[in-house]
Amino acid sequence: MKPLPIRLRLTVWYFTVFATAGLLLSLTSWCMLRRTIDATIHQDLQERLDDIRVQLHQAGPSAHNEEIESRFDTVYRYRDDGKWLQILDESGQPLYRSARMNSLALSVVVRRSSADSVIDVMQGSRPIRFLVANVSVDGRSYAVATGISMNKPHALLRDFGLSLVLLTPVVLLMAAAGGHLMSRKALAPVALIAQEARRITDKALDTRLPVPPGDDELSHLSITLNQMLARIDVAFRSVRDFTANASHELRTPLARLRTEVEIALFRPREAAEYRIALERMHEDTVEMSGLVENLLTLARAEAGGETLQMLPIDLRDLLQSVVDEWSPIAHGLSLRLQMAGFAPHTTAQPVYVLGDRLSLIRLLRIWLDNACKFTPAGGIITLRALPKEHEVQLAVEDTGVGIAKEHLGRIFERFYRVHGDAGRHVAGAGLGLSLAAWIAEQHRTLITVTSVPGRGTSFRMKLRRTHAQVRKISDAPSPYETRQEPLSK
Repeated sequence: MKPLPIRLRLTVWYFTVFATAGLLLSLTSWCMLRRTIDATIHQDLQERLDDIRVQLHQAGPSAHNEEIESRFDTVYRYRDDGKWLQILDESGQPLYRSARMNSLALSVVVRRSSADSVIDVMQGSRPIRFLVANVSVDGRSYAVATGISMNKPHALLRDFGLSLVLLTPVVLLMAAAGGHLMSRKALAPVALIAQEARRITDKALDTRLPVPPGDDELSHLSITLNQMLARIDVAFRSVRDFTANASHELRTPLARLRTEVEIALFRPREAAEYRIALERMHEDTVEMSGLVENLLTLARAEAGGETLQMLPIDLRDLLQSVVDEWSPIAHGLSLRLQMAGFAPHTTAQPVYVLGDRLSLIRLLRIWLDNACKFTPAGGIITLRALPKEHEVQLAVEDTGVGIAKEHLGRIFERFYRVHGDAGRHVAGAGLGLSLAAWIAEQHRTLITVTSVPGRGTSFRMKLRRTHAQVRKISDAPSPYETRQEPLSK
């Protein structure tokens, strides 16, 4: 069964509440009026009983029954218009009975008891309420029954109840109208939020939803949705910028490649010229392949499709392979690549760290590539490993141009690049350090950058030491941080 709309449910709920409250109020009012009338009638009967006690006292204890009857007949015949009154002596003989009491077809049973009693009887169609009590005056005991007609109180209750019954449909209609208005008023902020949300498109992600005044659930909902929109806006801009930057980076090597092909096809050439053209095209394709590979890796990383296999790695063997790979490159750039911490080609006990071998090699390649780009000829690049009891600090330090303070906090942003040695062509798309940050995050570690312009830069991170049989990685701090400080000597 399809659930009712929330507005209709609120209307029904408000109607139920208002209608129930109105009915309860009417019933309570009727009961309170009845209770008030009963209390008033009882008080009137008590006052009559007190008046009878005064009259008996004034008659005196030696008065005869005839005197008492004459006295009450004189007092009550005209003043009370013959109200219902009966007085019996100790033996149960009547001392006085009013005219209306004599005409009462139903006899009133008078019981001698210490407590007063109230008796309702009917004289034809007339309801009568009696107060029956034992009265002691001057040592003599009397049984008194005094009554009052209940026609007017019953008529008052009947008219009041009829008025409440006639007002019930009005109350129900007002409850329905009030419930509808209350539901509309309660859902008005939600309708406004929905209206503003429909206006938000991919061209207007900077639009925010209105926040209702007051610290309530609707304001919290608007704030939460605005925070979500802010995150979506940042992600959408990131994807858009990423696409634009990737297109821009691919356009340059593609343009060079097209130019080389067009020049080569412009006229017949010698084999040596074709070879030179092919070598240039090869360089362009290598550059594009590296860029595409980095883009795919970052895309898979964001989508959760790039996973690393954390296994114990012989760090000494890994660093040695990296040094062997990069030594000819550094030599060709007139740079000196050295290793510190523990010497290569030694037979010391292996140092195992927990990580993904290929990813760590890729991270070191990124660091060494940046060091080679930004270190002038004659500089020194140091690959340092400092084993400790539970961890190993891995670092790549150079004596290059360093990183200025305004760039230091942004070097991990995608496509962000800093100009290097002016005398050397520095290629790159600005994706290496972003990829290195992701690799560090997967290893639950930090990348710490310290740099002084003109003196050099150091990239460092810590890896957890482990034994060869350990197969999983434990949690550690956030992926990376940057700061600027003098290099340690």
